[in-house]
Parts: sequence; structure tokens; C-alpha cells
Amino acid sequence: MALGFLALALCGSEVRAASSLSPEAAKPATREIFTAPLKELPTPYSPNAARVVPFTSKPSDKPVDTAFGAYQRGQYTTAFREATKRIAADPKDAAAMTLLGELYNQGLGLKQDPVKAAEWYRLAAAQGDVHAMASLGLMSIDGRGGAKDLKAGRQWLEKAADKGDTTAAYNLALILLGTGTEPDQARAATLFRKAAEGEIGAAQHDLGVLYLQGRGVPKDPTQAAEWFRRAADNGDLAGEVEFAILLFNGIGLPKDEGRAARYFQHAAARGNAIAQNRISRLFVVGRGVQKNLVEAAAWNLAASAQGLSDPWLDDNLKTLDAAERSRAEALAAERARVN
Repeated sequence: MALGFLALALCGSEVRAASSLSPEAAKPATREIFTAPLKELPTPYSPNAARVVPFTSKPSDKPVDTAFGAYQRGQYTTAFREATKRIAADPKDAAAMTLLGELYNQGLGLKQDPVKAAEWYRLAAAQGDVHAMASLGLMSIDGRGGAKDLKAGRQWLEKAADKGDTTAAYNLALILLGTGTEPDQARAATLFRKAAEGEIGAAQHDLGVLYLQGRGVPKDPTQAAEWFRRAADNGDLAGEVEFAILLFNGIGLPKDEGRAARYFQHAAARGNAIAQNRISRLFVVGRGVQKNLVEAAAWNLAASAQGLSDPWLDDNLKTLDAAERSRAEALAAERARVN
């Protein structure tokens, strides 16, 4: 999924940006330390696109919600029974309908049944439940529980987003971004901001990308850096890596190689191959960290195991002796087990 990562190149003390990622562009040039593409903003039309699950917050303001409480604790059979009781007592209980839709949708405590899930979501949506609307939108886009209908999916997401659902706003923004038109790009940015202000890490990352590239918003590296930082704080791995890149380069915020290295190392420990490659290069040259070729080799092995090879690193790590290589291999194996 690549639209263009920032290239992090150490040419003397300067780092420059790249706009696209191709097999050739991803390879380190002779004078480069880093070449990193910004991940492409995912769209609901992309295979295996990551989506935010809409049903994440308490669907009822009632003092006691035993059905949803059971759902949160993983007691799905109890959740189903309690939600069913509630609907029997109140045929317009939209929150309970949405809960049943979610149980059928995910196959929690009962056999997965997208058709029944869609039926319950529709009943809840008719009562104005935004979570049900958001779920119907994604199901229509995927063709789950009924015929695939992109137009209907977008309409459901529009309704949910208009009612303040941040995950619906996020998914709608992804659709709008895919059209490529300037008005849709601007609206996508507005929707990303709504979701980002709701502390959705993926939306914060994507809004940062738009500010970095000037898509739908004025180009503003400072805003990009801030949104990447917030994405990192919310656990978004891509946001963490991209914040580290800007921090290392001094783009949009004061340059701080040591702090950038800490972000890279944290993301590397979480299993991100790009971060593993970047921290490896920093350990080779001693930028932001003390020079340590064993650490560099260990992170290079971890990145290589994920398919990110780096001839520059391989060449610079040739001087390791057998004992050092053995220690690096042990470190890489231990980190792989943790991940």
C-alpha cells in the first residue's frame, strides 16, 4: 500500500524526501542510509484493507447494560440472551438490536450469519442507531449479508458520519479519497480530522499524510508531524515510524536524532520491518544511538526475515567476527519469538 514514504537519507547531515515507492526506489542508493515510503492510504476497495470495527463503544446510555457488559467480558452467549430479552420487552431497543447484529456478524457465541446480522443492523438503523448504520455501510461495500452495493454502503456511512460516528467518518473518508477529485479530497480531510479528533490512530496517521502531501489541505509539515505523533501515542505503527522520520529529519518540528532513534527502536521491537532497517542503519553509523554493529546486525536480520533486504547494511556488517554474528543471530531470534 504505498503512495510514497518519506525517504530518510543520511547524506552528510541532510535527509531528503522521496515521493514514490517502487522496487528500485526502495533500494538504498550508494550514499543513502534510509529510503522509506509513506504507506498508501488504504481504501475499502483494497484487498485486505484494514478497517476500524464500528461497534466499539457502549451503545446505550441506560444505567445498567448487562447485555453489553457481557459482550465486553467475552460472555457472548449471555450477551445474546440478555439482548434478546431486552428486545422482547422493548421492540424498539436499537442498542440491543445492534448487539445481536454484531454477534451474528462476527460469529461470537453463535454461528456466524451475515444475513441475520444485516437484518438486525437494518432494524437498529431504522431506529437511528449510528453503529448499525456504520456496520451496514461496510457490509454493503463488501457484499456481506446481501448484494454488494457501493452506493448504498456510502449512503449508510454518510448517515452515520453525519450523526457523529467517528469510525464511519474514517471509512467514508477512505472512499472519498479514492475518487481522486479535489472536492472529495477536501471532504476526506475533514472526515479524517473528525475521526482523528476521536483519537482513532489510523485516521491521525492518514491526516498526517494529507498534510505532508498537501492533499485536501494546505501542505503543512508541522501539522503532519503533530498528527503522526498523536497516531504514535495511540499505538498506530505507521504513525510511529513516520513521526520518527520527520523527527530525525527535523521536518515540521525540531530535529532530534536521539528521540527519533527511540521511536524507531520501539517500532522495531513491535515488529515493523522498516523501523528495524532504520535503527539498524543508525547503529552502524552511530546516529542517535551509540555505534553497535552487533545490534545493527540483529535488527538487519529481523528486517531481512520479513523480506526487507539491504545490501548497504550487508556490506557494512561484513567485519563482524563469528562470535559477534552468533550474538546477533541470538538477539534476532529472541526478538522474533517476542513478536
